[in-house]
Amino acid sequence: MAFVGRGGQGDVGQRIRDEILVIQRNNGCKTGMMEEWHQKLHNNTSPDDIIICEALLNYIRCGFKIDAYWQTLNCHGLSKQKLASYDRPIVSEPRFRADAKESLTHDLTMYLKTLKAVHSGADLESAIETCYKGHNSVISDSFGSLSSKLRECLTFIKAHIHDESINQLMEKLVDSRIELHPVLGTACGRAKDLLFLDISLASAIKTTMERGLKDLNFSHPPEIMFFISLLLESLCLSVVNNEDLIYCTKDWYRVSESYRTNDAQWALQAKAILDRLQLVLAERSQTYQKKFQPSVKYLGCLLGVEKYAIDNFTEELVRAQSEAVLSILINRFEPVLRKVANLGCWQVISPVEVCGFITSVNELITLQNKVYRRPTIIIASRITGEEEIPVGVVAVLTPDMPDVLSHVSIRARNNKVCFATCFDQNILRNLRLKEGKAVSIRLKSTNLIISDISSSNLSLSSSALPSIPRGITFKRKIFRGKYAVSVEDFTPDMVGAKSCNSKFLRGRVPSWIKIPTSIAIPFGAFETVLSENINKDIANKISRLYKFINGGDLSKLQEIQEAVLQMSAPLSLIYELKNKMRSSGMPWPGDEGWNLAWRSIKKVWASKWNERAFISCRKANLNHDNLCMAVLIQETICGDYAFVIHTKNPLSGDNSEIYTEIVKGLGETLVGAYPGRAMSFVTKKNNLKSPIVTCYPSKLIGLFGKPSIIFRSDSNGEDLEKYAGAGLYDSVIMNDPEKVILDYSRDPMVGDKSFQTSVFSKIAETGKIIESLYGYPQDIEGVLKDGLIYVVQARPQM
Repeated sequence: MAFVGRGGQGDVGQRIRDEILVIQRNNGCKTGMMEEWHQKLHNNTSPDDIIICEALLNYIRCGFKIDAYWQTLNCHGLSKQKLASYDRPIVSEPRFRADAKESLTHDLTMYLKTLKAVHSGADLESAIETCYKGHNSVISDSFGSLSSKLRECLTFIKAHIHDESINQLMEKLVDSRIELHPVLGTACGRAKDLLFLDISLASAIKTTMERGLKDLNFSHPPEIMFFISLLLESLCLSVVNNEDLIYCTKDWYRVSESYRTNDAQWALQAKAILDRLQLVLAERSQTYQKKFQPSVKYLGCLLGVEKYAIDNFTEELVRAQSEAVLSILINRFEPVLRKVANLGCWQVISPVEVCGFITSVNELITLQNKVYRRPTIIIASRITGEEEIPVGVVAVLTPDMPDVLSHVSIRARNNKVCFATCFDQNILRNLRLKEGKAVSIRLKSTNLIISDISSSNLSLSSSALPSIPRGITFKRKIFRGKYAVSVEDFTPDMVGAKSCNSKFLRGRVPSWIKIPTSIAIPFGAFETVLSENINKDIANKISRLYKFINGGDLSKLQEIQEAVLQMSAPLSLIYELKNKMRSSGMPWPGDEGWNLAWRSIKKVWASKWNERAFISCRKANLNHDNLCMAVLIQETICGDYAFVIHTKNPLSGDNSEIYTEIVKGLGETLVGAYPGRAMSFVTKKNNLKSPIVTCYPSKLIGLFGKPSIIFRSDSNGEDLEKYAGAGLYDSVIMNDPEKVILDYSRDPMVGDKSFQTSVFSKIAETGKIIESLYGYPQDIEGVLKDGLIYVVQARPQM
């Protein structure tokens, strides 16, 4: 609407035609370009006329220099060809008398207001005048105290819109939008005028902030926090479905009120909020691209618009919004926060020193099946958490923020691949310019030092090969005659390490550490069910597809997964599973729920053919045919928080420290590398009561569900010595959890120091106890519910 404009009302169309005649008569310019423009206006006035009028004013102000005229036109997309293409073409250049300078400037300035009143929805002066004009003002006393404050704000804005100092002006602009907001839904008679006033105010907020950027003191956080708050308030008023922005704004208020000079913990909290806000802005930008760009391409091609204009249309649309200036503000403030928080430019997730050739990509997942013939350092804009790092890749550097304990991060450390997040866009930009060149990556404290090196000695070498020893093997398991086994009967011949570790912990941990009730579908059950007559056709189809896969066609993996989901369950499996669940005290889902449960079981079995899992086995030289999948079945603990513990700090290698990451809701947002960072803390094993927070949360969403059942993958190809296989196979909750936009502003985990210390100390103690039971570092997943600790999984830390 800002670009369409409010249009003409009453006699405004005739005014446009009449006033140009008055300008021509008063200033002696009845021929040439001005007459051509008059004919164009008489035929059809458009937003281009605003640009033409501004070009004429700049031409006059610059002493009648024709270059100023064309420069103004060209920078707004009006070329000689465009002017000549009008139904009434403009082909002449302006020529005015020198003695008419003052009169022309006055007349054209007033005429520009008329044009803007019609064509520019974002022109603030005309929007205010339109709302004020006439006896019955739109902003009338019928709105009580609101109209009084709004009138006061608008009066101030009109008087100070061009002030050098923007502090008070920005505040009045935002206050006007806040006061106007409730009126927009009630003033039906003049809703259009009020809406254009709101659009104009929003536009003025953006342009005022852009004008003031050069004068901001970014080393003075209160000043920057003030402007970020104003921009957030305005943005919340400009978009629908804005729950994520509202929560960011509330959290920003909280952290602004608690500001302390040079306080590292405060800076960590502020940075986390801005990290989340950047994710919100990026998601909205992507949404605009998905919504608008297909139509832009379609219409642009039909209208013969140049390709560069089509390709850049939505991007330019996004840049025209206030989100763009907010992002600039955040990007300039973020280095200040990092310095106060004692953070470098890097978050080193897998600390490995390497050398390699730089290659830039958009998404790492698009390369996971690629094999590099020389050591390669990938600069990846996007990490999904689902990837298997390609063969030959020695380092992955990204602006994305995967959790340190996410599955992709664990696999990077397991494969001795350098993996790091870069917070400085300038560093990444410079690295991308080194495409194809050789560099070395060295560790210095918590940062990376990247240097140019000669490529002569770099080739496919040991540094580029997977670090997994080739001697690792696993044997195919056989079916032991039972479709369901209780925890007491778990053995390595029947179930995987997850199930065996659950049995080991039961009865050994203190009573305050809870272990969920478990049963399992053992190894060989899938193969046995597949061999049943009811699944004969599916078995034959899978056999045929597998031949293609062995021939190198990995596209057939998806077809095998889809075929597995078509399998039917033999009655004996249903009967055994029902009896075992009931005898173990687990709820049977019932006849209606069984369909969901059976589909979940098949999804776990089908995950044997995940592309990332298949590629990982191939990289490790493991025989995929020997992979067998048991299914660990547990009640879902619908906790307040989920956590992952590494009892040896994976970042520093310090065995005296416990490193933990924690998220709200279910743990899949952590291990699955959902956008944003988990909260993290480090605890000394000899001082569990003093956890140190190293990162505050910036996850956009949490997963929350009702009491249900989870079916966990438990293969014989995970948790092998020096090969974790973390997250390669799927665990499936029977009832899909709900995605909830998170509000950290009142979360005690973030804002209550005593709660934080109590909970974090208890989690760290859990890790220390379980490590002592095994005698070596552990990777532990757990849940916190109503103050109780539940451990759902433990395995050796890789």
